Formats: sequence, structure tokens, C-alpha cells
Amino acid sequence: MIKELLNGDTKRLVLLNRYYKITNFYSFLKQTAYKAGTVIIAFVLLLLAVDFFVLDINTLLNGIVEKYSQETIFSIFLVSETILGLIPPEIFIAWASKSITPWMFLFGLATLSYIGGIISYFIGNRLFLIPSVKEHIENKIAKHIVNLKKWGGVFVFLGAVSPVPHSVVSLASGMVKYSFKSYLMWALFRYLRFVMYAFVIFQVYE
Repeated sequence: MIKELLNGDTKRLVLLNRYYKITNFYSFLKQTAYKAGTVIIAFVLLLLAVDFFVLDINTLLNGIVEKYSQETIFSIFLVSETILGLIPPEIFIAWASKSITPWMFLFGLATLSYIGGIISYFIGNRLFLIPSVKEHIENKIAKHIVNLKKWGGVFVFLGAVSPVPHSVVSLASGMVKYSFKSYLMWALFRYLRFVMYAFVIFQVYE
């Protein structure tokens, strides 16, 4: 019986691997990984260049910490993570590095990003009430909807950990009525993304 189960699992893996090849998943994954590495390197280099040639980033970040309450920054971040990721999360991670408890603030940012994704999911889920808006957004994010339908939870995972916009993937998930429970599970990897980026950014601005 164990042998039969193993054979069944092997066949499923072979079929899944074939499906991913046919749908160009591996090519997309390679491009996404390359883009993720490029984004974080480019962001750090940009900050260092601005710091060296334009203004002192540490002074700027410290000034933001002193001038604006954490509630204000967190609120702006939640809105950004809900509405198509308007502001790169890396900026907020750099801000968190200057707080009294950087990792606690990072956890707060990751949680707000996760909540923002959930809000986007429900916005997408209810867009059918406004057909004209639904059609407009579907056209704007058609590529993400197609990928979500092809790869399901794996694409939600990529939206959580890579430069693929998390809020857009969340919106698409709601629009195609992807399983909410599965969405919640895969979206948890959003925390991993914040930790990975923090290890780099915190070293630069500790």
C-alpha cells in the first residue's frame, strides 16, 4: 500500500512538473527571482547614492521618526498596501530600522501588509457590484488574473515574497473568487519577505 501511495505521489509530481513547464511557470519564476534580487540591490544602491550625493538618509529617517507618529506612518503604509502598493515597502522597512524596537516595528509592518492584502481581496470579491469598474480593473490586471488561474496558490505565494505586487495579486484573488482560506495560508509568506529584506536594509541603516 505504501508503495502504491508513493507511486501515486510520483505520478502527481511528474504531471505537475509537466504542467508547470507547459505553462512557462519556471521561466516566470526565474524572471521573478532575478527581478527580486535586482530590486533590493537597486534600492540599497539608490539609498546609498542619495545618502552620499544628496542628503544624509540617516538624518532624514531620524527626522521622520521624530516628526511623525508611528500611528501616522502605519496608517499611510496600510493604505499603500491596500491600494496597489503605492509606496515601496522597502522605504517603510528603512524607517522601522530607526525605531526603538526595529523588529517589533517590522512585525507591525508585515502584519499591516497582510491585512492590506485581505482588504484588497474583499474589494476584488465585491467588484461584481460595479460592472464597469470590475471590467476596467480586469483589463488593467489581466496578466495577473491569468497567472492566478494557471498557478493558484503558488502565484499568491510569489505575490507575497517577490516584487509581484501583493495587493494586485490579492485583488485578483478576490475577483476570481480564489479560496479565501487558501489565500490566507499562502499570503502568510508576506512575513518572510519583510524579514528577508530587513536583514539587508537593517544592516545598511542600523
